[in-house]
Amino acid sequence: MARMVKDFITMRLALLLIASLLIALPARAEVTVQGERILVDGKPFKAHGVAGWGNLEMLRDLGVTTIRTYGDNNEDVLDEAERLGLKVILGFWLEHPRRGFDYANPAHVEPQMERLRQFVLAHKDHPALLMWGIGNEVEAELTDDSQVWPAIEQAAKLVKSLDPDHPTLAVLAETGADKVAKVKAQAPSIDVLGVNSYGESVPSVPDRVRAQGWTGPLIVTELGAIGQWQAAKTAWGAAIEPTSTEKAQLLEKQLAAVDPKSAGQILFLWGWKQEVTYTWHSLLLPSNEWLQTTEVMAEAWGGKTPGGNHAPRIAVLHFVQGASWPRDQQAMARLRAIDPDGDPLQVEWAVMEEQTVLLKAGDSEPELRKFPEAVLKPAAESVTIANLAPGNYRLYVTIRDGKGAAATGNLPFRVQ
Repeated sequence: MARMVKDFITMRLALLLIASLLIALPARAEVTVQGERILVDGKPFKAHGVAGWGNLEMLRDLGVTTIRTYGDNNEDVLDEAERLGLKVILGFWLEHPRRGFDYANPAHVEPQMERLRQFVLAHKDHPALLMWGIGNEVEAELTDDSQVWPAIEQAAKLVKSLDPDHPTLAVLAETGADKVAKVKAQAPSIDVLGVNSYGESVPSVPDRVRAQGWTGPLIVTELGAIGQWQAAKTAWGAAIEPTSTEKAQLLEKQLAAVDPKSAGQILFLWGWKQEVTYTWHSLLLPSNEWLQTTEVMAEAWGGKTPGGNHAPRIAVLHFVQGASWPRDQQAMARLRAIDPDGDPLQVEWAVMEEQTVLLKAGDSEPELRKFPEAVLKPAAESVTIANLAPGNYRLYVTIRDGKGAAATGNLPFRVQ
């Protein structure tokens, strides 16, 4: 009898331990698609988010709900997102045919599918998971994209067989004339459509997507103020980048246009990268300051910047004598920057070479050589440039408020 009592007590304790462990596990959210909407635990969910790996601590207060990743080496973001109360569009990188990947070759496809299988099994029960991102712009830069759509369907179908509880997302580089229609017809296992769009193309994305017959949820999966391919050029072909102030003004209009007609917007890039310049698509500086675009994000999504701080603004940035001059001459640039909070500003000037390795579809470009000897008489409102060999360059200015915010601008120039 004593042994039976002991066994009974042991079993009860074991059951209690198991129950307590189950209670302690975070509950996995229920994510479903209903018409044009995404529902999380039965409630409409807007994927207001960022793509990238920068300062995640800031995001929740900014009104961000979602982080988007691209490849199967970023899964560690899931735990951090859960801690911050954020959801993750977890991306799996499908290789691109433009880089030589052959979707008709089983030796290429089968290892990729096995990686995808293991990836889904490893993360399908994570409570921060919102949906699966099946590739990114796989169709980009192709004259014949006929292999792409069945490949996306094959991947999405595998994902849904392993995890029927989370939606699948395919991401296109713009809508094209018929890309959306091809996804709808040839990849029926895709639940949510993502479109990467920039500049003046952004406001019309929802209408263009619906015109091609897509009836499910739409997320603008990369959104940026302007792409370098859309920008005005100098006489020697250098793209003219808007200042951070001008980008913020553009972004404000874009978010207002697409938010009512979409299930979310993902801003690119929460971090920094070299693409023409190191500031073009960067929402953060390498030194981790945020820009006025972060204010726009917070205002649009019901959040706030750290401490309610405002970023500096650039009112004037130009060369006095034009953007091209002989080698034996000096040149001057003028700046007028203001801070809405009245914070004292620190101004940093730099001269770098113009990027000559201009790649497409977001491929990484080499970092640029700096010329500190070219910066003379740096001041808060002006700088003089000299001591450069003939060639194409760019003058950069960074204005910091000392409280974590900054403004950036640059001017391409030529020395003859």
